[in-house]
Amino acid sequence: MRSTRATAAVARLNQRSEGRHYLMVMTGDGKFVLRERLDGGDKDVAEALPLDDFVRLVNATGPQVVPRVTKNDAAFAKQLVRKT
Repeated sequence: MRSTRATAAVARLNQRSEGRHYLMVMTGDGKFVLRERLDGGDKDVAEALPLDDFVRLVNATGPQVVPRVTKNDAAFAKQLVRKT
């Protein structure tokens, strides 16, 4: 199903966003809307978007996870730098 990517993106956003709850709504024309659940009801975060644009928006929303860099990764990246 098309909405699997969108659902997974919203689930990752909810894991990153402590204390907030986001949900996805699929419109009749196949577009997706991101909503935030608040005490008084749901609030639209953005307008209806196609799947790829929706996933990009959700991935950019909220706090971002800092990738873990090991000592080996850092040493390898240092070797990749071209010397002049």
